[in-house]
Amino acid sequence: QVQLVESGGGLVQAGGSLRLSCAASGRTFSSYAMGWFRQAPGKERAFVATISTSGGSTYYADSVKGRFTISRDNAKNTVYLQMNSLKSEDTAVYYCAAGIVAGRSSYGMHSWGKGTLVTVSS
Repeated sequence: QVQLVESGGGLVQAGGSLRLSCAASGRTFSSYAMGWFRQAPGKERAFVATISTSGGSTYYADSVKGRFTISRDNAKNTVYLQMNSLKSEDTAVYYCAAGIVAGRSSYGMHSWGKGTLVTVSS
């Protein structure tokens, strides 16, 4: 198992940018696929982006393609989500996850952080 701690959330105006970070414990970070998911008020948890163990493959929700970038630094046990051109509909609690496989869902994820709130004002 791995413990995950998100940071970098906050309040930003529409059109602005934020960079979220997720720090992982343990010595096997590079063996995990990683992902970002979000839950907006009144909605189900949704896929945002995932990345394979080496960073060679990435997956994005259609709603964030071209605006968000997921990356990882295995030497630092950290995964990032760069969010640009933010919209009010991006407002949500963003969760970091670690798991077996990267894809367009959370099915391969087994460990979750507690989340960080991103609020985008219009």
